[in-house]
Amino acid sequence: MTTAPAGPDPTMEAIGQAVAVGQAGDIASARQILLNLWSAIGVTGDPLHRCSLAHYLADLYEDPAQALAWDVRALDAADAVTEQRVQEHHAGLHIAGFYPSLHLNLADDYRRLGSFEAAAEHINAAEEHAPRLPRNPYGDLLRGAIREVAEAIDRRDRTRRSSAPGSAA
Repeated sequence: MTTAPAGPDPTMEAIGQAVAVGQAGDIASARQILLNLWSAIGVTGDPLHRCSLAHYLADLYEDPAQALAWDVRALDAADAVTEQRVQEHHAGLHIAGFYPSLHLNLADDYRRLGSFEAAAEHINAAEEHAPRLPRNPYGDLLRGAIREVAEAIDRRDRTRRSSAPGSAA
Protein backbone atom coordinates (compact mmCIF):
# COMPACT_ATOMS: atom_id res chain seq x y z
CA MET A 1 0.00 0.00 0.00
CA THR A 2 1.43 3.33 -1.02
CA THR A 3 1.53 6.29 1.33
CA ALA A 4 1.85 8.94 -1.35
CA PRO A 5 -0.99 11.26 -2.28
CA ALA A 6 -3.01 9.98 -5.21
CA GLY A 7 -2.84 13.38 -6.91
CA PRO A 8 -2.40 17.06 -6.22
CA ASP A 9 -5.17 18.75 -4.27
CA PRO A 10 -4.64 22.51 -4.03
CA THR A 11 -7.16 22.91 -1.22
CA MET A 12 -5.55 20.22 0.93
CA GLU A 13 -2.16 21.76 0.18
CA ALA A 14 -3.46 25.19 1.29
CA ILE A 15 -4.85 23.64 4.49
CA GLY A 16 -1.47 22.02 5.15
CA GLN A 17 0.32 25.32 4.59
CA ALA A 18 -2.03 27.08 7.02
CA VAL A 19 -1.41 24.37 9.62
CA ALA A 20 2.35 24.92 9.21
CA VAL A 21 1.85 28.66 9.77
CA GLY A 22 0.00 27.90 12.99
CA GLN A 23 2.62 25.39 14.13
CA ALA A 24 5.26 28.07 13.53
CA GLY A 25 3.42 30.22 16.08
CA ASP A 26 1.36 32.59 13.94
CA ILE A 27 -2.03 31.42 15.17
CA ALA A 28 -3.95 34.51 14.02
CA SER A 29 -2.68 34.23 10.44
CA ALA A 30 -3.28 30.48 10.31
CA ARG A 31 -6.82 30.96 11.60
CA GLN A 32 -7.54 33.68 9.03
CA ILE A 33 -6.17 31.58 6.16
CA LEU A 34 -8.38 28.65 7.19
CA LEU A 35 -11.44 30.87 7.65
CA ASN A 36 -10.90 32.29 4.16
CA LEU A 37 -10.58 28.76 2.78
CA TRP A 38 -13.77 27.77 4.63
CA SER A 39 -15.60 30.62 2.91
CA ALA A 40 -14.31 29.44 -0.46
CA ILE A 41 -15.18 25.78 0.17
CA GLY A 42 -18.63 26.53 1.56
CA VAL A 43 -20.78 24.44 3.85
CA THR A 44 -21.71 22.10 0.98
CA GLY A 45 -18.19 21.77 -0.45
CA ASP A 46 -16.01 18.67 -0.59
CA PRO A 47 -16.54 16.86 2.74
CA LEU A 48 -12.86 15.86 2.95
CA HIS A 49 -11.85 19.50 2.66
CA ARG A 50 -14.45 20.57 5.22
CA CYS A 51 -13.48 17.80 7.64
CA SER A 52 -9.75 18.49 7.43
CA LEU A 53 -10.08 22.25 7.62
CA ALA A 54 -12.53 22.24 10.54
CA HIS A 55 -10.44 19.67 12.42
CA TYR A 56 -7.31 21.83 12.17
CA LEU A 57 -9.12 25.11 12.70
CA ALA A 58 -10.58 23.89 15.99
CA ASP A 59 -7.03 23.50 17.32
CA LEU A 60 -6.41 27.20 16.73
CA TYR A 61 -9.02 28.29 19.28
CA GLU A 62 -8.17 28.52 22.97
CA ASP A 63 -11.88 28.88 23.84
CA PRO A 64 -13.40 25.37 24.07
CA ALA A 65 -16.79 26.62 22.83
CA GLN A 66 -15.24 27.94 19.62
CA ALA A 67 -13.19 24.76 19.22
CA LEU A 68 -16.35 22.71 19.77
CA ALA A 69 -18.17 24.45 16.91
CA TRP A 70 -15.37 23.50 14.51
CA ASP A 71 -14.98 19.98 15.88
CA VAL A 72 -18.71 19.37 15.36
CA ARG A 73 -18.33 20.57 11.76
CA ALA A 74 -15.38 18.21 11.29
CA LEU A 75 -17.33 15.19 12.54
CA ASP A 76 -20.37 16.08 10.45
CA ALA A 77 -18.20 16.39 7.35
CA ALA A 78 -16.43 13.09 8.10
CA ASP A 79 -19.80 11.36 8.05
CA ALA A 80 -20.18 12.56 4.45
CA VAL A 81 -16.69 11.55 3.26
CA THR A 82 -16.54 8.36 1.24
CA GLU A 83 -13.70 5.87 1.41
CA GLN A 84 -13.20 6.46 -2.31
CA ARG A 85 -12.70 10.19 -1.73
CA VAL A 86 -10.15 9.57 1.02
CA GLN A 87 -8.29 7.12 -1.25
CA GLU A 88 -8.29 9.68 -4.07
CA HIS A 89 -6.53 12.08 -1.74
CA HIS A 90 -4.12 9.64 -0.14
CA ALA A 91 -3.97 5.92 -0.87
CA GLY A 92 -2.79 5.10 2.67
CA LEU A 93 -5.70 6.76 4.47
CA HIS A 94 -9.05 5.36 5.53
CA ILE A 95 -12.00 7.38 6.78
CA ALA A 96 -12.35 5.03 9.75
CA GLY A 97 -8.99 6.29 10.97
CA PHE A 98 -10.34 9.82 11.32
CA TYR A 99 -12.95 8.98 13.96
CA PRO A 100 -10.76 8.35 17.02
CA SER A 101 -9.25 11.83 16.75
CA LEU A 102 -12.54 13.53 15.88
CA HIS A 103 -14.33 12.02 18.88
CA LEU A 104 -11.33 12.65 21.13
CA ASN A 105 -11.41 16.34 20.27
CA LEU A 106 -15.14 16.57 20.92
CA ALA A 107 -14.73 14.77 24.25
CA ASP A 108 -12.01 17.19 25.24
CA ASP A 109 -14.09 20.24 24.22
CA TYR A 110 -17.12 19.05 26.17
CA ARG A 111 -14.92 18.18 29.16
CA ARG A 112 -13.40 21.65 29.21
CA LEU A 113 -16.90 23.12 29.07
CA GLY A 114 -17.98 20.96 32.03
CA SER A 115 -20.41 18.87 29.98
CA PHE A 116 -19.08 15.59 31.33
CA GLU A 117 -21.94 13.38 30.07
CA ALA A 118 -21.39 14.52 26.47
CA ALA A 119 -17.63 14.22 26.99
CA ALA A 120 -18.04 10.63 28.18
CA GLU A 121 -20.15 9.75 25.13
CA HIS A 122 -17.45 11.00 22.78
CA ILE A 123 -14.53 9.49 24.68
CA ASN A 124 -16.38 6.16 24.55
CA ALA A 125 -16.78 6.60 20.78
CA ALA A 126 -13.07 7.44 20.49
CA GLU A 127 -12.22 4.27 22.43
CA GLU A 128 -14.52 2.20 20.19
CA HIS A 129 -12.77 3.53 17.09
CA ALA A 130 -9.24 3.32 18.56
CA PRO A 131 -8.56 -0.25 17.31
CA ARG A 132 -8.56 1.25 13.79
CA LEU A 133 -5.57 3.45 14.67
CA PRO A 134 -2.25 2.48 13.14
CA ARG A 135 0.43 0.86 15.27
CA ASN A 136 2.87 3.74 14.92
CA PRO A 137 3.83 6.90 16.85
CA TYR A 138 0.70 8.75 15.66
CA GLY A 139 -1.59 5.94 16.79
CA ASP A 140 0.27 5.70 20.10
CA LEU A 141 -0.09 9.47 20.60
CA LEU A 142 -3.85 9.30 20.04
CA ARG A 143 -4.31 6.25 22.26
CA GLY A 144 -2.42 8.07 25.02
CA ALA A 145 -4.53 11.21 24.57
CA ILE A 146 -7.72 9.15 24.72
CA ARG A 147 -6.60 7.68 28.05
CA GLU A 148 -5.59 11.13 29.31
CA VAL A 149 -8.96 12.70 28.42
CA ALA A 150 -10.88 9.72 29.85
CA GLU A 151 -9.05 10.14 33.15
CA ALA A 152 -9.70 13.89 33.15
CA ILE A 153 -13.41 13.23 32.54
CA ASP A 154 -13.48 10.80 35.47
CA ARG A 155 -11.86 13.46 37.69
CA ARG A 156 -14.25 16.15 36.39
CA ASP A 157 -11.15 18.14 35.46
CA ARG A 158 -11.89 21.08 33.14
CA THR A 159 -8.32 22.38 32.74
CA ARG A 160 -6.66 22.52 29.34
CA ARG A 161 -4.31 19.60 28.77
CA SER A 162 -0.69 20.60 28.16
CA SER A 163 -0.56 17.89 25.47
CA ALA A 164 -3.60 19.22 23.57
CA PRO A 165 -3.05 20.47 20.01
CA GLY A 166 -2.35 24.19 19.99
CA SER A 167 -1.31 24.22 23.68
CA ALA A 168 2.17 25.40 22.90
CA ALA A 169 0.76 28.52 21.24
